Amino acid sequence: MTAAARKTTKPARRPAARKPALNAPRTIREFMTLALVMETEASQRYAEFADAMEVCNNLEVAALFRKMADIEGRHATQIMTEMGWSEVPPLPPGRATWEGFEAPETAPGDEVHYLMQPWHALQLALASEQRAEAFFGRLARVATVATVRRAALELEAEEREHVELVKAWLAKVPKPDSDWAVDPDPPSYTD
Repeated sequence: MTAAARKTTKPARRPAARKPALNAPRTIREFMTLALVMETEASQRYAEFADAMEVCNNLEVAALFRKMADIEGRHATQIMTEMGWSEVPPLPPGRATWEGFEAPETAPGDEVHYLMQPWHALQLALASEQRAEAFFGRLARVATVATVRRAALELEAEEREHVELVKAWLAKVPKPDSDWAVDPDPPSYTD
């Protein structure tokens, strides 16, 4: 290609990034199994965060994470009770429903810092609840079964309430100073 032709040729356009197709659950049982997995994973992750904060002697944030783990655990118990399940059913094989390896409501495992403050913990919770709300909204839009669509809309509304609850909590805690992560006596490691 000549230099003149290169100047007049438009660069190839890349297709816009799209979210992968979402496999909508085919039954209410499949849907509630997904919801249960989401709540259970979120509860477990918050409990892991609480343990990590206790090890770091950050007891205020540990208590907040413990409270969030308890709330998510109660949601899981509520699903088990409503469905009449005594044990967690397996996810349907080959039915990938969310992006990545973790459920939308699960906070990323690498997001904790030993000096984080309640504001940071609530930011993690807010992002998780917003992802869950968006997930159920997407499921409601692609659901082909009326009962699944109604359940997705109901859980989307519940997650929206959780978003508002976390925002209310955030309004009650101070935003950390910009130097919040500065530790005058950082941990030292020896071999």
